[in-house]
Amino acid sequence: MNKPFVVPVNPDSACQPPSTKDFLVDRTFRALARIGVVLILALVFALVFEVGRKALPGMEKHGFDVLLGSVWDVNQGKYGILPAIWGTLYSAFIALLIAGVFGVSMAIFLTQDFLPTKLAALFRTIVELLAAIPSVVYGLWGIYVVIPAIRPLTTWLNGELGWIPFFGTSLSGPGLLPAALVLAIMILPTIAAVSQDALTAVPMKTKQAAYGMGTTHWEAILKVMVPSAATGIFGSLVLGLGRALGETMALAMLVGNANNISLSLFAPANTLAALLALNFPEAGPNEIEVLMYAALVLMLITLIVNIFGSMIMMYAQRGNR
Repeated sequence: MNKPFVVPVNPDSACQPPSTKDFLVDRTFRALARIGVVLILALVFALVFEVGRKALPGMEKHGFDVLLGSVWDVNQGKYGILPAIWGTLYSAFIALLIAGVFGVSMAIFLTQDFLPTKLAALFRTIVELLAAIPSVVYGLWGIYVVIPAIRPLTTWLNGELGWIPFFGTSLSGPGLLPAALVLAIMILPTIAAVSQDALTAVPMKTKQAAYGMGTTHWEAILKVMVPSAATGIFGSLVLGLGRALGETMALAMLVGNANNISLSLFAPANTLAALLALNFPEAGPNEIEVLMYAALVLMLITLIVNIFGSMIMMYAQRGNR
């Protein structure tokens, strides 16, 4: 009777059947991962529940008047956050436009063989270090550097050209444009870093195939590499927009904290995050209810933006496939 053939296994080889210890480690890791997911969901639910519970009295008392009102006067009991909603969205999208252009351009410059490898790594590290600077330092830099640098431009635009769209107010102090510029610098490292990872993840053979088809360097980048990394690049923009919507300290110092709705980039404005940060320390019970209402609105705006961004990314992924 022939004996079954047994393949000899080298004990030092990596190709070995999983042991009991491997099964135990795998099951432990899966259990911890599930527990982590449950805890994160519970934390989000608890956060929304607590904010909603404290905002509910203000919602019942004021209704949609808070969302549509433009006057914030504690003495008269009038609370309107429409200018803050407008300022939040306006400043975030302006910052996203500026940071998106420079961030994606920087990612292309640092990953597509424009610099030696070591020098590109050095510049990449410098850009990422911008994310480590505290928000209040950005605010101080905006007050002492950005605003004085912009003020002569506003005087010239209004003195020589008169009123023109988006530049209809002279900048005498904090305003929307300096806040948006500083905010763009703050979200720039996120957009640049994630875009670099997306471009680096595209196989080099894809670029080489484009060269083989006779494309130039820029044609290979703009028509092959960037479209191939479009999903990751768009993800970086969504992350940057999410941070821009929730940024607090720098905007509270630079935006002007004025409850008015204007298209002028030089006019003072307000944001929901700045409104919360500046009014909570001295808020009474009635004002706290409305501020929690505003916090709930800010969370809802961020949620809608992220859901919308995720849907576009899923659509883009299906298109790429």
